[in-house]
Amino acid sequence: MQFLYLYKVNRPKQLFDLEIDKLTNSIENVISKDSFKTEVLPVSLKDIKATKKRDGWRFNWLAEFNTPERAIYKLVIRDNENVTQGLISLTPNVDNVFMNLIESSPFNFGKNKLYQGVPGNLVAFACKQSFLCGTDGYVSFRSKTQLINHYEETLGAVHFGGHLMIIDTKAALKLIDQYFNT
Repeated sequence: MQFLYLYKVNRPKQLFDLEIDKLTNSIENVISKDSFKTEVLPVSLKDIKATKKRDGWRFNWLAEFNTPERAIYKLVIRDNENVTQGLISLTPNVDNVFMNLIESSPFNFGKNKLYQGVPGNLVAFACKQSFLCGTDGYVSFRSKTQLINHYEETLGAVHFGGHLMIIDTKAALKLIDQYFNT
């Protein structure tokens, strides 16, 4: 595997610091515990323009959108494409898909969030994309040090050294089965 090589060549500045709140089978309303089927769709410029920091978004999604090698996707509740539940930025590499950024919508973040399961859903989508790209479900990302154990426990990711985390085929299949076994 050439993960370390790709990691050094494409070294991103952002470290993952998003907790995986709960692995669900879609997304789940925190209060009612109702479950809602989801879809992951490519974002439009209109979607990206709605992700302003003043509205609670933490990252500059317009810069991600304007980076040619990155693909940005939004998580939505099925039949409600106008409300973004979360976003993910992916870069396909020779042997894996790299998760550049992932973020829950401001109303799905913190102790007053509306839905849980958003981050896990987006990571499962990245795993699915890896299979579609021919990289056997391998997904990589960079984690903040204090969350390495959390990602090992919740996602089955492996700490590869430094901040680099890898989701292998077995862990990817488990996540895909969790979210996309419909």
